[in-house]
Formats: sequence, C-alpha cells, structure tokens
Amino acid sequence: MIKKEYVKICDEISGISPFIRFVGIVGKGGELLAYKRRPELTPLLDAKNTQYQFSHIAIKTDLEEFFDKNLGEVEFVWEERKKVQTISFAIKKVRVWISIDKKVIRSEMLRIIDSCLPIVKKHAKA
Repeated sequence: MIKKEYVKICDEISGISPFIRFVGIVGKGGELLAYKRRPELTPLLDAKNTQYQFSHIAIKTDLEEFFDKNLGEVEFVWEERKKVQTISFAIKKVRVWISIDKKVIRSEMLRIIDSCLPIVKKHAKA
C-alpha cells in the first residue's frame, strides 16, 4: 500500500464517530505511516511515549503471528484504559490503531468497531 491509501483509511475511520480521538497506521517496525487526530485535542502521550506505544504495537503484532495458524488471524483488539479506549486492526503487515474517548458507551464502541471492519477488510484485499 502507498501513503495515499493510508491517509484515506485514516480519513474514512476518523469520520465514523466524533468520539474518535486519533487514527494512525503503524508499520511493522513501529513507524507511524499516516494519522489523523481530532483537531481540538491535546495528545495524552508525548512524542517519546507515542513512539514507545507504536513500537509496542509492532512487537505485539509480531508475537500474535505465532498463534495465527492455530487461532486464526486477529481481527481486532479492544483495550479499555483509565483515560482512553483503543482498538487496533490488522491490514496485511500494518496496524490501524484508534483511540476513542473514555466516556463512550459500549454500544457506540461496538458501532465504531462494526463500522471499521468493512473499511479494514476492503483495504486488506487491495
């Protein structure tokens, strides 16, 4: 995939809900390939910790591949943290990482996930 496609994915996903804080495409080495942030927000992580987070995603993605044969590929991962909720999706060798406001109710989280799945699947086939 090329950067233009990554930007398009970020744009499509960020438009799903006003509660989405950040959408990023993270490469296999933990590099941020494209992103879109809700304009009025102050990031929860500084630049150094953001890089650590993306490196962590890349390492986790590598480890998950060990279990793909037996358990099937990861479709998405949803984490609830004290200050934010995150979802990540795999598209080939990259990860789509999304942070969402903590106050969002579960039905909205499920709507966001259900809306992201077709976008992710469409780009995974491309």
